[in-house]
This record gives sequence, structure tokens and C-alpha cells, in this order.
Amino acid sequence: MVDRPATVEIVDDEPTEADRVAVAELLGRNPTGRYTVVVRHVADGSPVVIRNHPLLDDGRPMPTLYWLLGEPERTMVSRLESRGGVHRVEDEIGLEVIAAAHDAYAAERDAALPEGWDGPRPTAGVGGTRIGVKCLHAHYGWWLAGGDDPVGEWVAERLTAGDGDRTAG
Repeated sequence: MVDRPATVEIVDDEPTEADRVAVAELLGRNPTGRYTVVVRHVADGSPVVIRNHPLLDDGRPMPTLYWLLGEPERTMVSRLESRGGVHRVEDEIGLEVIAAAHDAYAAERDAALPEGWDGPRPTAGVGGTRIGVKCLHAHYGWWLAGGDDPVGEWVAERLTAGDGDRTAG
């Protein structure tokens, strides 16, 4: 088991104007739904992970509850993905364990829907996936935010071992 990095802290903050600017810059666009900042860098307070509302402003479902957008975390996870991380984690952890994580994530997201909501709903689990792993970023973001995600923990272990560094092969 690996500890969450000392460089980040779990919060639950409504976005400030500075957060809105930073999030739009990190995403390359303005978000189309409500969110809170749930993980920040300790050093400068910049957003690392946001928690999206399960519905966009126009009522469409948003399957991705936790979104990793901070740097250098996003780039390091991208490097891990490019080195076969998705297939490796599926092989090492197993699809049954991953399916349980998807179920827990979906339950957390669905609990945030407005009471009595009868419109379109987000489906599936982490990142909108039903089976296996689609995106290590979504899993790691959920884990950083305090989620019990075995894939996110696996990512953290690999990053601690240097698998997300530029020099790792």
C-alpha cells in the first residue's frame, strides 16, 4: 500500500475565480458543468483533481466524476499509459477487482444526482467504462481524492517507482 503524495492535499472547495481560470487553461476549454476542487498542490494551491457534478449544465450525463488535470501528475500518468499501463494493471489486478471499483464509483456518482431526477443518467463506472480500464487518469484522480480505487493505487505505486518519469523506459 502506498501513501498519497505529500505534495497534494484533499480538499472540497467551490472553485475560486483563479481556479476557474486554471481549470480552463489545464483543460484547454471551459468546463460545461459544475465542479468542485477536491485535490490541490500543497506548494501553490493549484487544482490537481476536480469532482464533476454528474450532470452537465444542459442536463446531459457526465460519467467522469473525478478529473485529473494537475501537472506534473497528468503528464506522468500519460507516460505510464503510453508504456502499456492499462494492459499491465488489468493483468496484475484482474477484471473482477476492477469491476468492483467501477460499481463503487458509479454508486458515488449516482448518489450525487438531484433527488427525483428522471432524465438521462451517467452510466458505467470510472470514466464511463463498464469492463476493464479505459483511462488511468480517472482512476488516479479518484484515488488522489480519497477513493478506494485499486487501479489508482496501482498507478501511485508505479509513479512512486519512477514509471512516470521521463527517463523510465
